[in-house]
Amino acid sequence: MRIDKYLKTARIIKRRTVAKEACDLGRVSLNGKDAKAGAEVSPGDVVEVRFGGSVLRVRVKDVRENVRKEDAAELYEVIG
Repeated sequence: MRIDKYLKTARIIKRRTVAKEACDLGRVSLNGKDAKAGAEVSPGDVVEVRFGGSVLRVRVKDVRENVRKEDAAELYEVIG
């Protein structure tokens, strides 16, 4: 799954267009490297998203196309 779609599906970023812009601006990294919006995400990957002054690092636990809002947090775990 593309990283921009994953960020939207996991509800880390609210809209896919915003997730794509974040990737294009270099605010998203995948396994320590800057990620383009089309980069593929798989379980075990570490995604880092920089929002203003804060940083969110998550480990991908599962990749699914459609997820209910209540289950979105099960797709990843927050790491330091």
